[in-house]
Parts: sequence; C-alpha cells; structure tokens
Amino acid sequence: MATEELRPGVHWVGVADRGRREFDGVLPIPAGTTYNAYLVRGQQKTALVDTVEPTFGPQLLAHLQALGVESIDYVVSNHAEQDHSGSLPAVLERYATAKVLCTAEARRLLADHLDLPAERIDEVGDGSRISLGGRTLQFLHAPWTHWPETMVTWLEEDRVLFSCDLFGSHLAGPAVRTTEDVRLPVEAKRYFAAILMPYRDHVVRALDRFAPLPLELIAPSHGPVISDPKSMLDRYREWAAGKPRNLAVLPFVSMHGSTRRMIEHLAEALAARDVEAEPFDLSDPDLGGLALALVDAATIVLGAPAFLAGAHPKAVQAAFLINCLRPKARYLSMVGSYGWGGYLREQLLGQLELSAELLEPVVVRGAPRAADFAALDRLADAIAAGHESLDPPPPVPRVPGADSGARHRCKKCGWVYDPAQGDPKGKVEPGTAFEDLPEHWYCPLCGASTQRFKELA
Repeated sequence: MATEELRPGVHWVGVADRGRREFDGVLPIPAGTTYNAYLVRGQQKTALVDTVEPTFGPQLLAHLQALGVESIDYVVSNHAEQDHSGSLPAVLERYATAKVLCTAEARRLLADHLDLPAERIDEVGDGSRISLGGRTLQFLHAPWTHWPETMVTWLEEDRVLFSCDLFGSHLAGPAVRTTEDVRLPVEAKRYFAAILMPYRDHVVRALDRFAPLPLELIAPSHGPVISDPKSMLDRYREWAAGKPRNLAVLPFVSMHGSTRRMIEHLAEALAARDVEAEPFDLSDPDLGGLALALVDAATIVLGAPAFLAGAHPKAVQAAFLINCLRPKARYLSMVGSYGWGGYLREQLLGQLELSAELLEPVVVRGAPRAADFAALDRLADAIAAGHESLDPPPPVPRVPGADSGARHRCKKCGWVYDPAQGDPKGKVEPGTAFEDLPEHWYCPLCGASTQRFKELA
C-alpha cells in the first residue's frame, strides 16, 4: 500500500501485512493486519507517530523517503510492543536528531526490548503538549488499554486521535480509511475481545476521557483509519460496559461422542427456553471466534471428557484463554464424561477465576443416560432463569416472506452466513439458503469454502 494523506500534512506511512494469519502465536487473524505509522508535519517541526513491525522497517523508511522527509524531530511511541515500536532503532539511525517521546514506563520497556540509548528518549507527562508550529500534539496517558505504558496522541487542530490499540482491528483492507467493508465491525470486535476485553474498566475510563474531544478521525495502530468515530465509540462502550446478552457459549471437545451428545442436548434445551446457544468445537478451534462470542455471553459452559488423570488438553487451553480474557459472563458451568476417574471438574473450574455464579455441573461416567439428560435440562432451566432480565442478541434483519433456512458459522473465522441477508458483495441475493450457494462462493472474511461452515443450533 502506498502512503495516503489523511489531512494536508498528515500522512499514513504504515504497511499492510496481508499474509499474516496468526497473532501472538495463538489467535487467528484471517484478514491479515496493518502496522500503522503516521507522519505529522508542522510549520517548524515534524513528528512520526509510532513505527512498524521491525521486519517492515525498510518499507517505512521508503515511505518517508518518498515523501521527502529529510529530518524528524520527534518519534512518538504510544506503545512499546514491537509491532508498534520495533522499527525505532532503524528510524533513529536514519534520523540522527530525532527524539523519542513516551511515558516513563514506556521508556523503561523500550530500553529493555530495544536497547535504545537513554539520551534519545524524552518522557512526556499526562496531558502535556508539544507544538510543531501550527499543529499541537497532546499526550493522554491510557495505562492498561493493553500494556501499562500505553498512551494516545491527540492532534488538536486536525481533530485526529492516534489511538494506539484502542479501536484497532486486524484487517488489511483495500484502503487506508474505512469504507463499506462489511468486515470492519466483526474484526474490530474480534480485536477488542482478544486484546482489550481483559482491561474493560480501563477502556471505559479512556472512553470517558475521550468523550469531550471533537473527534473527526480515529487513527489506530492496526486496521483502517476510522472516519465515523461516534459509531466506533458507541460499539466500544457497549462491548466494555454493556450488559451481557441472552447468549450461552458452549466450547467443547469430545473424544468418543459422549460430551458432544451432552452439549448438543444442552444447546437444544436452551433454544427451547429462548436462550441462544453457540457451541464451539475445540477440535477444529477458532480461538478468535470463541473470544468474539465471549464479548456478549452471559453464560459459559465448558464441555470436556477426561484425558488420563485430568481434563482434555484442548478444554484446558480454552479454560486458560477464557480466564485470561476476563469476559463479563454472569454464569459458569461445565459438562463432561469420564471413564474410570480423574479430576475433570476440579481441573477445569479451578482454572477459572471469574466473578460469575457457578451453576451445578453435569459430569457423568461413561455415556449419558436419561438421568443425565434430565440434569442437563435442569442446567438449561437455571441458565434461562438467570437470563430473564437480559436483552436478546442484536436482531438479524429478515427478508419479508422469506423462509431461507438456517444460519451457518464459518469454523475458521466465526463469520455467520445469514440466508436472510445473503452476501451482496459475493453477489448472493437475500433469501438464498446455504445449501443453494454457488460452488464458487467462499467466506467473505477468510476465504473458507462451504465445507468449513457449521449450521447454528
């Protein structure tokens, strides 16, 4: 992608990494990502806001050269992580008089991670300002909107917020700015789930602080520049502070079918009680899709068989992830099957330190029988009773008079095909049943074929 002018004298100079499919070694990113850096030129001075993943440093420097940048006065480091600041050494080598501006905590982290010379780094206080001549950068500390040293930078005259990880997305789209790309809301929510959901309280504080700012553009560190700040701010407030929805998420793994039968029965029982249930088969996991569903979930029920002396490793991994992400679910339980013994219940539930009410688990020996299915019905009753005061998931528009069949979820990325909406960008008309999709149709989010989709209960 070439550079793009966002305002006169304000350019995007980042890079797109379309081939990347995993972040932090665990979370799928089916739409690739971008590493965003921004050049701000004032009448007297020039600033670079953030850099890029170090392997893409040469492209960043080429962008700066193409724009005729002969000197840089300041390099703002909103965040010390390498995908944001990893090219700082190369930039400082090329621009020998540039100073790095960051928080006190970031200064220590940059020294640890990048071995930057202390004399090249200046600390900036919360709310402090620097004039570039006709343009003013204000630094707003936003600790724990990912890492403890994070800050954002406000370009006052142009009303642009360089928001670091806030409002970002792992989405390497066709343009730098937001367009009609239907993927953005999903990918922004997926990003929030994986990166910022554990720090919801800090996110809300940041949102409150941004509320008085007359935002016109949000320029995050990943994904498109956002031209409609209000809609994204509203989404974030709902994700971070809104009540959970009438949704039960059921991540499970099954070795010989017993746990699967229990999860399928529970999902049907919940549907009969007007609770939406989303099973996630951990044998073909999309942990990003699981994280996405956890944003709205009021209940989490883990399903696992015993494996040797404990729970199945895939369920243990899911429990670890859930605990790390700290979702706002109100209820927690588990179901599973064992052969001769083990610490299935103790191991899984012992990992979870959520402020959620524990509902009576259903753990059986061998295959589930009538009494076990009755216990699952009682668990569904308890979940439904707890969900009575909750709003349903956002309604899905329907085509009047259309009976177009069930929705299907992509097992690779979590995108849902709704026949009532079709896929206009893929030239699939509303009212087209999943079974009637053309052979050449692929998931618009990750490119998976129809064989990778599963019908929603």
